Amino acid sequence: MAVVQNFARIIEHLRAERGQRGRAASAVAVAFAAASCVAAPPAQTAAPAPPVSEAEPASNFSPRVESLLDEMTVDQKIGQLVQAAGGRSKSLNSRLTDAELDRVRAGKVGSYLHVAGAEPLGALQRVAVEESEHGIPLLFAMDVVHGYRTIFPVPIAIASSFDPSAWEEAARISAVEATSAGLHWTFAPMIDIARDPRWGRIVEGAGSDPYLSSQMAVAQVRGYQGTSLAEPDTILATAKHLGAYGAALGGRDYGSADISERTFHEVYLPPFYAAEKAGVGSYMTAFNDIGGEPVTGTEALVDGILRDQWGFDGLVVSDWNAIAELLNHGVASNRGEAGALALRAGVDMDMTSGVFGEDLAAMLESDPALKADLDLAVGHILSVKERLGLFDNPLAYHDTAREQASLLTPEHRAAAREIAVRSMVLLKNDNQTLPLNEPSGDILVIGTLAEDRMTQLGSWRARGEADDVVSILDGLTDGAPDGVNVRYEPGGGIQTVDETAIAAAVEAARAAGDVILVIGEDFDLSGEARSRSSVELPAGQKALADAVLAARPDAAVLLVTGRAMAIPDVAEKADAVLVTWMLGVEAGPAVADVVYGARMPAGRLPVDFPRATGQLPFTYSEPPSGRPANPDLSVDSNRYMDLPITPQFAFGHGLTYTTFTYGEPQLSKRAVGPMDAFYISVDVTNNGERDGEEVVQLYMRDTVSRTARPKKELRGFKRVSIPAGQSVTVTFSLSPAQSATYDGDGGWLIEPGRLDFMIGSSSDDIAGEVSVEVTEGAQTRVPAAAIETEVSVQ
Repeated sequence: MAVVQNFARIIEHLRAERGQRGRAASAVAVAFAAASCVAAPPAQTAAPAPPVSEAEPASNFSPRVESLLDEMTVDQKIGQLVQAAGGRSKSLNSRLTDAELDRVRAGKVGSYLHVAGAEPLGALQRVAVEESEHGIPLLFAMDVVHGYRTIFPVPIAIASSFDPSAWEEAARISAVEATSAGLHWTFAPMIDIARDPRWGRIVEGAGSDPYLSSQMAVAQVRGYQGTSLAEPDTILATAKHLGAYGAALGGRDYGSADISERTFHEVYLPPFYAAEKAGVGSYMTAFNDIGGEPVTGTEALVDGILRDQWGFDGLVVSDWNAIAELLNHGVASNRGEAGALALRAGVDMDMTSGVFGEDLAAMLESDPALKADLDLAVGHILSVKERLGLFDNPLAYHDTAREQASLLTPEHRAAAREIAVRSMVLLKNDNQTLPLNEPSGDILVIGTLAEDRMTQLGSWRARGEADDVVSILDGLTDGAPDGVNVRYEPGGGIQTVDETAIAAAVEAARAAGDVILVIGEDFDLSGEARSRSSVELPAGQKALADAVLAARPDAAVLLVTGRAMAIPDVAEKADAVLVTWMLGVEAGPAVADVVYGARMPAGRLPVDFPRATGQLPFTYSEPPSGRPANPDLSVDSNRYMDLPITPQFAFGHGLTYTTFTYGEPQLSKRAVGPMDAFYISVDVTNNGERDGEEVVQLYMRDTVSRTARPKKELRGFKRVSIPAGQSVTVTFSLSPAQSATYDGDGGWLIEPGRLDFMIGSSSDDIAGEVSVEVTEGAQTRVPAAAIETEVSVQ
């Protein structure tokens, strides 16, 4: 496959060295670790390029793990590779029968998912550690993606906060709640880059930009895992889905990704690299193939790039049934071959397909070389259990009193409300329609999504319950100004047109003082296996919006969604549009805070909103082409004839209830060597009468390169609070390594030449530019988009 074909010699090293379980680091890994320091900025710089881990090789296990490997039978080792479903996502623990307990006693299971509860999982763990031959504890897992019982906004919404600390707090609370219920492991963060919002799983990630996604990935790993996995309130995080799952052709879930090697390394891999350097404990391989090679069976990616190049020494798990699905891909003729392919690639644990447990033993007999791969996989799994402290205190996660005290606390709900406020994005606000702090009369709320609690839980709701949610309607009703009556009209369904309900809504709208129109998608239109051929409003919602806005163009529109949507008519007709996404248990109070003006919106779009589905995939950062897009139709250029060359709303766009101005950017140096740090500062002033928040964004353009570079690339951002009438100075600390291009074999090239830096409030609202000359080239080993730009505010 094109994206990894240059790593063939890594595989030769891997296969040659598997004869010994405790192999030394390969020559490739040693060379990588040494080379990674070549072009790193000096220690005093504020934006260092972190070197590859120089820790002991992944196969140098602890004495306890080595001792267990020596004692265990082949069947017992295979058992550790098995992850079984202890229930269904809507019926947890339902499969933990007496027969299943016998499997645990026989050492035939290493992990369970779809389980929860401190007491039942404590009982199950006791069986494993007290009644199995080697007393090896089990790993309990769940998709705790944006909350356990306290459900936070969906991930794309939290990414819209442009505030990594918000994600870290959400992940920390999620870890506290989930671990109190007996869980050790979450299948999050999902850090796939998604540039086509037809893909349903865009709701689970941070959008389209590798730099933003890298920063959000690091924040989540820190939140979930804390400072030590041995603490009973930290949870093992999983960086998923390695790799390029979000590049599915046509946005069709599970589909092939046909991308270049350069795009793979420069766009899709940086968040995974950043997660590894943040210490993520596990990775999940993706369902998809890249250029014809299914990721779950691609040794050059898993054992090559992830382990040998990046130094990862944790656990790699397949996605649900993905090993068996290698047969569907057509790269294996039977289950045994599929299992051998995945094990050889570096997949340690088989999620639910049963291939490792049922078919691997026969393959080991026919191919004894696989026994070294087996020992490596078991060693990785046992090492993770050891890092979690499960061998020393296997029942630390099973305190029922802690579980009762930890879930959905007032403090957790308050955090969910704050993060929901920070996640909303104000797209348009003509005539200062929002906030409604002085309503002109009674307020009419229109739209069935206003009372839909289930949709606010979004995709992957863990143990969240609809009854926990404060709906948008309830929030707006309870939070309304004194003396203001809030009325409601459902307006019909989501996908079906109800003319009678729409007519009633329009009649009520004509008589109302202020109108709030709540439209969008419900939860079942976003998420896994929820790809859509159109990102336009569903039929019922479009008909409702057209009718209401024809009667009341001064309505404030609240857009409930899990993806970027094409809303050209709404954007043109409505005076105000606020993207609320799906906000979790505190959706209603958070929306009321913003709509009534107690709080200001300041979120920004993490993905471009297109004008039409036919504009997809679209990203602000694509290369310009030889004939850059030109608004003049008489010029032959890179555009559609029937659409403007811009998106409806650009990456990074977002308004608030005050205004800001930018001073001229200041540059510390105009010429820098490849190892030099430099700084760009800008003064930002709040010109309004209210305190507010601005998201200051820094973009880069490599003007002349050996390859066509993006028109703009995000290289820094900071959400800052600025009191009314005051100014702050925002300083970005940078290095030339952040302009490096992928050079093959895991290397990155810093090129000499001019770099343009643009500062502004979005990718299409640039306030000022400066240029830096890089005087000479150099090599580095770190993905440019994974390097953090430190930002200070004075």
